[in-house]
Amino acid sequence: MNCSQALGFVLLGLSRDREKWLPLFSIFLALYLLGLLGNLLLLLAIGANVHLHTSMYFFLSQLSLVDLCFITTTTPKMLEVLWTGDGSISFSGCLTQLYFFAVFADMDNLLLAVMAVDRYAAICHPLHYPLLMTSCRCGVLAAGSWGVAHCVSLAHTLLLSQLSFHNNQEIPHFFCDFGPLLQLSCSNTHLNETLMMTLAGILGLSALLCIMSSYGCIFFAVARVPSAQGKRKALATCSSHLSMVFLFYSTVFATYLKPPSSSHSSGAVVAAVMYTLVTPTLNPFIYSLRNKDVKSSLRKILNVEKSQD
Repeated sequence: MNCSQALGFVLLGLSRDREKWLPLFSIFLALYLLGLLGNLLLLLAIGANVHLHTSMYFFLSQLSLVDLCFITTTTPKMLEVLWTGDGSISFSGCLTQLYFFAVFADMDNLLLAVMAVDRYAAICHPLHYPLLMTSCRCGVLAAGSWGVAHCVSLAHTLLLSQLSFHNNQEIPHFFCDFGPLLQLSCSNTHLNETLMMTLAGILGLSALLCIMSSYGCIFFAVARVPSAQGKRKALATCSSHLSMVFLFYSTVFATYLKPPSSSHSSGAVVAAVMYTLVTPTLNPFIYSLRNKDVKSSLRKILNVEKSQD
């Protein structure tokens, strides 16, 4: 079999045991619908309440939009494989899925960093907060994040598109990910792997360092607050964000804190399910269940809908 640009691949999905397909399909369909509903409701709650038109909720709405797109990039194909058993995907379709997956994963990473900066400005510089986080600056930060995510993801996809593969190779994953594809390539992937890991490392470490330094300043500022009530109030605005940071980075590290060529293990697949579906599904509930303003807005929306019925 000649080594050339493949016409397509075959995604093996989550399990080769047919008896598990229907239960897995039911579980992940429920999670997918829950993720769509949760993120859509959070977007609606923020958009409908003028009191939530602040920088913190603007970035939260961006995160919900990204998570909505993130789960839609990989989950429908995963559900199709579980329902029909047909995991075939074209080479162009694989690269397209991989590009959008990378864009939204990078956006999650960047938005978590931007949200940490926003919390730093709110807690460490409360008097200057409205001047520091103006709507114009928030827009620039969001647009810049989208731009960086696009450029990095496009570079990753272009690097992968230059490799050669045998046709109809089986990918031991439920979506087209960098690691499994690099392992399947019959080209020399050393340079591509090094460049991709360097780009991902710079972006990921920069965002993580930004989050850590922001919270270092936040905890130092909170430690100087004299009253215990004041400390709790300050930290309450960070708890939801910290929960999302922990969920995102713990699952990403479990998958990608290793050479891409070894990221096809069953444990890595489980971790991938966590950060591509479970974490984006939990994010809106983490914020809505622990935030009085969001819960109030959601109650008003639901009450209006009930009264109209």
